[in-house]
Amino acid sequence: MHQQVTRILGSFITKTSEYTLARLEYGIVFPEREPPPVLARLPDASQRTLHERWDAVEAQLDAIVLALRPALSLPRKGDRQDAAVRRLDRIVRELDQYARALRWIRTVNERGTAPEPPPE
Repeated sequence: MHQQVTRILGSFITKTSEYTLARLEYGIVFPEREPPPVLARLPDASQRTLHERWDAVEAQLDAIVLALRPALSLPRKGDRQDAAVRRLDRIVRELDQYARALRWIRTVNERGTAPEPPPE
């Protein structure tokens, strides 16, 4: 289980860096809009980080998803804008998938049982 957590957290950390760049691009393309919230970067891919910092990062991710709903429903004005919105949306969806996997792993560890894996 430890290797699985390390792998997923490592992927989440990488995707967090991509989110930061996509957030910056979104801010450049849409200077009139409020940028999506910041997502803290986890310091490492360890069980300790998952235990100590995950709840705060997960709350930030939830805020990001809520903040992006209006932006994703706005009419698009051009290719560059479409690309910025699509990229941000894709990255947030991937972050959310990693978060769901990590929630499942935490649930398994806390219960000491193996529930069914989350649906894809």
